[in-house]
Amino acid sequence: MKILMLTPYLPYPATDGGQIRSFNLIKHLSKKHEITLYSYIRFRDKNQEKDIQVLKKYCRKVEVVNRGKTWTLSNILRTGFSLYPFLISIYRSPLLREKIRKELASEQYDLIHAETFYVMPYIPKTSVPVILVEQTINYKVFEHYVMTNKWLILKPLLWIDVQKLKFWETYYWKKAVRVTAVSDADAAVMKAHVPGLKVQIIANAIGQDFENLPTTTHYNHDILFMGNYKWMQNWEAAEVLIKDVFPLIKKAIPDSRLIIAGQFIRKEFKGYESKDLVINDLKPDDGPGVARAMRTGGVLVAPIYGPGGTRLKILGAAAAMLPVVTTPTAASGLSFRNGESILIGKTPADLARLTTELLRSKDAYRKIVMRAKKIVEQKYSWESVAKKLETVYKDVLRIQKG
Repeated sequence: MKILMLTPYLPYPATDGGQIRSFNLIKHLSKKHEITLYSYIRFRDKNQEKDIQVLKKYCRKVEVVNRGKTWTLSNILRTGFSLYPFLISIYRSPLLREKIRKELASEQYDLIHAETFYVMPYIPKTSVPVILVEQTINYKVFEHYVMTNKWLILKPLLWIDVQKLKFWETYYWKKAVRVTAVSDADAAVMKAHVPGLKVQIIANAIGQDFENLPTTTHYNHDILFMGNYKWMQNWEAAEVLIKDVFPLIKKAIPDSRLIIAGQFIRKEFKGYESKDLVINDLKPDDGPGVARAMRTGGVLVAPIYGPGGTRLKILGAAAAMLPVVTTPTAASGLSFRNGESILIGKTPADLARLTTELLRSKDAYRKIVMRAKKIVEQKYSWESVAKKLETVYKDVLRIQKG
C-alpha cells in the first residue's frame, strides 16, 4: 500500500526515542509498502543531507520543512493570543500544509500515518484515512512539569497551556480514523477522555540496534543513567539521581561511580563532575556510544516520575544485559515483573536501597539480567511491532472499503 507518513522530526539519526521508533518502523514497513515521508527539521546542512539520503533507502520520497527556533516572541505571542497550545504553535507551518495538499492532489495514497497529534493540524481536509500514532500522552507530561515547577508566578499561565493541550490532543484522537498508543496506561487515558474510542496498542521495542550484544553479565559498580536531555522526564530523573539517589548508594558502596550519559546534557549537571560522577556527553548521532555505555555499565538506575510512553532505555538496557532499577511510572506498560526481571521502587530511598541490594548479590544480579534478556528477545523486536502496525493499516482499509 502507499503510505504518506508525517513526523515532527527527521527520523534519522535514530538517537532519541521518537526517532528510534519512527526509523525502525519505516525500515521494516518499507519492505512491503511504499512510504512517502514528510518531516520537520531544525536546519538543513551537509549532515542533514546525509541523513535524508539514508532515509531515501527506505522511502520513495523524503520532504522536509524547517521548523525554526522554539523560544521566539512570535511563538509565545501566538500561544498567548490563540486557542492553540505552545506545542502546536512551535510547529506552525502553512508551507507544510500546502505541500501535503499538493502531494495528496498529485498522488493516490491508501492512508496517512501521523506520528504524534501535533502534526495533525497541517493535514488538509481529505478522504484518505488518517491513523494517529501517539508516542505519549503529551498533556500528562506537561501537567507533571507544571505540578513540579518551582516558579509559582508562571503556574497559572502554564496551567492554561496544559488545558489547551488537553483539548486539542483529545480533539485529534476523535478526528483520526484510528488511534494507537504505546502502552495500556496511555490507552486507558485516551478511552477515559473519549468513551468508545478504539485504541490499538503498538508498543516500542529495543531502543538501539545494538551490535555485538553481550552474552554474559558485565557486573560492576557503575551506576548508569542514559537519556536525551531535551526531554524533561530525563533531566528531572538525572537531577534526582545525582542529588537524592546516588549519595545513598555511594555511602553503602564506596567504590561505586555514577555515569550520566546521553545527548544534550544540561550544563548544570557538568558542574557535578568528579572522579565519582562521570559526564558522558554523546553527540546526537552517536548510537555506538549509547550501546557501548549500556554494554559496560553495572546497573541502569532510572528515577523517572514524568508520565507517558514506554521507556526505550529500559528495553535497550535489558537487551544489553544491564539490570534496571526504576519507578512504577517508568516500568508501566512493560512486560517485566518486579523482583524477577526488574526492580521497582517509589522513592529515591527505595531506588538506592534496591540498587545496593542488587550490587551486593551477584546471584540476584545474574537472575534479573537473564530473565529481562529473555523477555526482550521474545516480545520486543521492531519486526513484530511493525507487523502489528501493518495489521492496523489493513483493518482500517478493510473498513473503509466496506
